[in-house]
Amino acid sequence: METHRIYGMNFSRVYLLYVAKAERKGRTKREVRAIIRWLTGYSSEQLTRHIKRETDVQTFFLDAPALNPSRKLITGVVCGIRVEEIKEPLMQEIRYLDKLIDELAQGRAMERILRA
Repeated sequence: METHRIYGMNFSRVYLLYVAKAERKGRTKREVRAIIRWLTGYSSEQLTRHIKRETDVQTFFLDAPALNPSRKLITGVVCGIRVEEIKEPLMQEIRYLDKLIDELAQGRAMERILRA
């Protein structure tokens, strides 16, 4: 597996960046948490624990209890790359989350973001 710099970053740092992005656009921390929980299957308590422990991004995704099967419905471009075409599984999971946070910041309704 190719090692990308983001894999070793603390998830808590990435999480704070997601929250800041959402709040700049008038969205909430609660919505960010709902998206992360929907994607990964973490409970609120488990998510909080990972944030406090400063778990790295790779471990955060590899330990996810139940990646949502509907995540495969996430399509579009993040950082100039189509998320559905990313070959490396871990990077694709990270980019799925990036895409969902982008959709939140763009004002999309939570029902559409969560592919309901």
